[in-house]
Amino acid sequence: MKRTLSLCAAALLLCLGQAQAQTLAPNANLKADGIPPIGMDLVQRVAPYTEFRAFGFVDWHPLRREMLVRHRAAGENIAQLFLLKSPGGPLEKITNFADPVGSASFNPVDGSYLVYARAAGGSEAEQIYRLDLVSGASTLLSSTDERSSATWSRKGDRILIASVPLDRTAKEGKREEIATTIALVDPLQVAPRRVLASLPGGGWGDFRFSPDDTRLAALQYRTPSDSDVWLMDTATGTRERILPLPGQGPAGFGDIRWSMDQRSLFVTTNTGGEFFQLARYDIASKTLTMLSAHIPWDVQSISPSRDGKYLLAEVNNNGRDEARLFDAQSGKELARPELGIGALGGLSWHKSLHGTLAYSLNSPQSPGDVFSFDVATGRSERWTQAFFAPGVDPQNFISPELVQIKSFDGLPISGWLYLPDARKFPGKRPVVVDFHGGPEGQSTVHFMGRWNYYLNELGLAIFLPNVRGSTGFGKSFLNLDNGFLRKDSVKDGGAFLDWLATHPRINGTRMAVTGGSYGGYMSLAMAVDYSAKLRGAIDVVGISNFVSFLNNTESYRRDLRRVEYGDERDPAMRAFHEKIAPLNNASNIRIPLLVVHGKNDPRVPYTEAEQIVSAVRKNGIDVWYLLADNEGHGFARKSNADFYFYSSALFLENVLLK
Repeated sequence: MKRTLSLCAAALLLCLGQAQAQTLAPNANLKADGIPPIGMDLVQRVAPYTEFRAFGFVDWHPLRREMLVRHRAAGENIAQLFLLKSPGGPLEKITNFADPVGSASFNPVDGSYLVYARAAGGSEAEQIYRLDLVSGASTLLSSTDERSSATWSRKGDRILIASVPLDRTAKEGKREEIATTIALVDPLQVAPRRVLASLPGGGWGDFRFSPDDTRLAALQYRTPSDSDVWLMDTATGTRERILPLPGQGPAGFGDIRWSMDQRSLFVTTNTGGEFFQLARYDIASKTLTMLSAHIPWDVQSISPSRDGKYLLAEVNNNGRDEARLFDAQSGKELARPELGIGALGGLSWHKSLHGTLAYSLNSPQSPGDVFSFDVATGRSERWTQAFFAPGVDPQNFISPELVQIKSFDGLPISGWLYLPDARKFPGKRPVVVDFHGGPEGQSTVHFMGRWNYYLNELGLAIFLPNVRGSTGFGKSFLNLDNGFLRKDSVKDGGAFLDWLATHPRINGTRMAVTGGSYGGYMSLAMAVDYSAKLRGAIDVVGISNFVSFLNNTESYRRDLRRVEYGDERDPAMRAFHEKIAPLNNASNIRIPLLVVHGKNDPRVPYTEAEQIVSAVRKNGIDVWYLLADNEGHGFARKSNADFYFYSSALFLENVLLK
């Protein structure tokens, strides 16, 4: 309690100090162009909703019942890594970096050091480091001119570093030759490294060593419904494509895991069906057997226990996560583990404590905590307790209701609707429609974070749509927005606006749209086509023209995105892209905009924001623009994320409540 009071006092003193000027100035890394002054009264109202501090599972210690967790401590700007030695025990801080750690894992032999990935300033150009747990010193293991990831060998004496070059240079009319280099490295010696292979393209990942380290399984990704699984000899680098099976045509593959006897691979795949299923591939007979055909939803991830007994599958049941447990030998489903209701993550079995699983869980009432589950007892144990500001009761936070309608062409589409408390906010309420990114993403049931301020304090309804092209509804639905079908997803957005206007608790004359990444494109496209039905639009790291986006995105992503959006080098597709670009239809945007971007964004370069801001302002429309010099594809630093939210809250107050 004393610690909580001291934190509150510190926050109060900060607010009082700022209050002398009555406004909050953006920090030195933020460019706030056209954004009105942020009043300290707004900052103080929002403050309790900026202090949710969650926990996420990172890795088990290989020998002890201890774990790494990710957490943003009080007063800090980004989450760091902590060692947690017992459930509810004290946190021992491991890292103190200026940038977030992307992934981290103990040395699997004795846990004496970590290998982790970190990128600077939101660039996503992750480098691989070794962290000495005694001295705290980091040693670079990868090349600074590449984007890298790391995978441990089963023996724990080597890591596989997979790298792609960093080059955003556009080469119109010419196909870029991107390659993924994989090399074996001793983390304790760094050099020499042995290059195992140079793999064509940038879509390689999910590298998995066989239990004896003689073979490597790998995924070559192109689209969610078109990928290959390969086996590679770790001595020679020779490789063989094993999936999809001959004659089956393109199929999507996800997680890959070895069986302990090395005779088979467990995979997730939509081969022969609409949804991703758990399947077993027998290496000798070259046959694929489906194990979860009785589950009518996507299996999102799988995790085999280290003793070879169990296989845990994470299932996406219409936007709600479920855990399913299988016998790894027979492939039969066992009693369903009760891991709680919410969004699951970090599912990982302990390496030496057999039958012990760790996981993270968040829900509309919790930003996220870490638990362990014991198969023998069927019980979960909480390891962490998320932080809420004093006076905030998460049990009062609102859970959504599922909405299902038919779109302009009769296609069933759905989304999640959050309605504010009718007792506190009676009558019809304004609504914010938030489009997810991807576009192969999905609006799911999860913690709403700062957005609880909109629901609980402003009385705004929130709608999270799943337009065509979203994952979780089968591969046919997923492909309905590809290429020349792009605007059909925007029409789905229009159908949702029409439906919302008929809802007895929604004010159809006060609607706004927002979205991030591809959702940012959707927000801009909705502003182009439906300005007459909207009051405002927020574009966060969004695409304003697919031609300029494809030319300027990082080279290792370009071909992968062309499969989804269409190849801009094809004259007909280029003409279509130019025709539908929000940038080229800026004269149709007749509502205020808030545009937000990170200058180091490698996916959607910030020039996408600059050009739409300039074009819409030429029409005399009010545009607020926020650019962060030290962020990328989203805001990772609390100080930046807070100012962005203050700006969003002020914007929505202006366009929806005044």
